[in-house]
Amino acid sequence: MIQYLTYEKIDKHRWDECITRSFNGIIYAYSWYLDTVCPGWSALVENDYERVFPITSRKKFGINYLYQPCFSQQLGVFSKKVLNEITVASFLKAIPKKYKLIEINLNTYNKADSNKFKLYSNKTHELDLIQSYENLYSNYAENNKRNIKLALRSHLQIISLDNADALIQIFRTHKGKNLTTLKDADYEILKRLVQISIFKNKAHILGIQTENGNLCGGAIFVESNNKIIFLFSAVDKEAKTKGAMSFLIDSFIKQNAQRNLTLDFEGSNNRELARFYRGFGSKECIYYQYRKNELPFILKKSITFIKWIRQKKN
Repeated sequence: MIQYLTYEKIDKHRWDECITRSFNGIIYAYSWYLDTVCPGWSALVENDYERVFPITSRKKFGINYLYQPCFSQQLGVFSKKVLNEITVASFLKAIPKKYKLIEINLNTYNKADSNKFKLYSNKTHELDLIQSYENLYSNYAENNKRNIKLALRSHLQIISLDNADALIQIFRTHKGKNLTTLKDADYEILKRLVQISIFKNKAHILGIQTENGNLCGGAIFVESNNKIIFLFSAVDKEAKTKGAMSFLIDSFIKQNAQRNLTLDFEGSNNRELARFYRGFGSKECIYYQYRKNELPFILKKSITFIKWIRQKKN
């Protein structure tokens, strides 16, 4: 039986035990992670936490809706045992009717009947690190290899960082200034998320240092359930011209080669980024976004118009 639980009724110990033992467990679904990215989340729980489904909700203008929190690419159904289309469908149908608008991402193991649910495919790229570094490197694209050699000739170095503040500032100064999707509150969430991930020994923060000792970029990786996720990255103009990000990812792969881990690049639908990630020998994986809109006609049209305006701005 699937039941809906509000935040205060969720047994977090049993919840996290389910995510740990789930064959498709992922860091985004742990209670402490959800607490950070979506305070007050609720859930669908089957029996004695055999399967779980986070409900990430907000309320605006009196409308309850489900959304995908920042820094949590995939959620959906997590299960200790067999998972099929029928089971996923039963969870989607169990979402309380009060949520009139739904736009949430399922995980790569969640399949459902597209004739019954509005599903839109998204791409991520994954690389198994169990092989030797030599084998992994042999599958790199020539362009990635050239960038790595350029970074070495430029005397770039990879260093460990104990917080994400400098990387976030680099991102905001360069790429972030052209983005409208990330707000001040989102950057604060990221900082808190990194802090707690470090406390739980789940985060790796790497910086890229120039020959002169300046920090020109870096990346944040988070790890759980035999998966490492490329959560966030930042580079300045100098880093872009010196192959810095290719160098950093290659260094991380070298450091973790022959471990029973999968590196999830967390994207991308963007063609150029997808090519870059495939350049490390990664394979394309599909996960679905589930959408449902039962708002009154006028509100439905208004939301469609607002989304169109935002796309034009970006």
